[in-house]
Amino acid sequence: MSNEKSNEERLVERRATGLLVIEVRNSNPNGDPDRESDPRQRQDGRGEISSVSFKRKLRDLVEKKDGPVWKALAGQFNPNLKPEKFMISESRETKLADMRSLNEKEFTAKYWDGRIFGNTELEKGRDIPVKTGVVQFGLAISVSPVLVERMTTTNPAVEADKSRGMAPLAFRIVQHGVYCMPFFVNPTAATKTNCTINDLELLLKLIPLAYPHTASYVRTWVGIRYAWYMEHTSALGSCSDFALIDALTPKRKNKEDSEKPSTLWDDYDVPTEKDLPRELKDKLYEKKVRDLMNE
Repeated sequence: MSNEKSNEERLVERRATGLLVIEVRNSNPNGDPDRESDPRQRQDGRGEISSVSFKRKLRDLVEKKDGPVWKALAGQFNPNLKPEKFMISESRETKLADMRSLNEKEFTAKYWDGRIFGNTELEKGRDIPVKTGVVQFGLAISVSPVLVERMTTTNPAVEADKSRGMAPLAFRIVQHGVYCMPFFVNPTAATKTNCTINDLELLLKLIPLAYPHTASYVRTWVGIRYAWYMEHTSALGSCSDFALIDALTPKRKNKEDSEKPSTLWDDYDVPTEKDLPRELKDKLYEKKVRDLMNE
């Protein structure tokens, strides 16, 4: 009998580096609560998308067990996915008291987002170390500054007071922008959260679905153009994260326009896996660069 463990049992083994290249057209990819939900911006005008907002979308897709995404993945990707092992800890349906009553083993056995992103909620009120997650998404920054448009929208008038149907400057969107969000897989954390290869592969299959299946009134046209994923040859890492990400980050075709908002995808030179230098590709597992959008 073979002693080899299945992907449902094997912990994440290799370090990995990822980069999401996100295009935004006439949408608000992430509102800033400190600025009346304006699209997030830095002082230099470049747009931002927080990692929290992106992870929320992934959590929502896993939590909705009666939705088409979970049904498709549970049916095609892995028919043995057991819903009770893929619950979401950061959910309105989860009671903190119930969650904190679990011991660490019970917590990680139940909550997928705890195994993937970490389980710091479990630490509150307990004398145990904080446990970071296996996957960390970074802040997405637009390659160039973005232009924000604001527009007053209306609803049908309520009774005789027509002013009640007005939402002054409530529709706030980015005209166009290309954002880059890095993410990293750290196998060292897997020994604490019990994150398996199966958990990680589910995350990778969710990434292309994150925006189209969570679209909203002000986020109608946000999409991932490329979702690069590069496994290192070991748990320790085989090359620089910075070098990999820099090599695949889009740049403006005209350098003189780099500090001006873009209007089209064609305003950018966008690298593909063919543009990754050979000395870097040779240091990757199977010398392979995956684009999750094509899987």
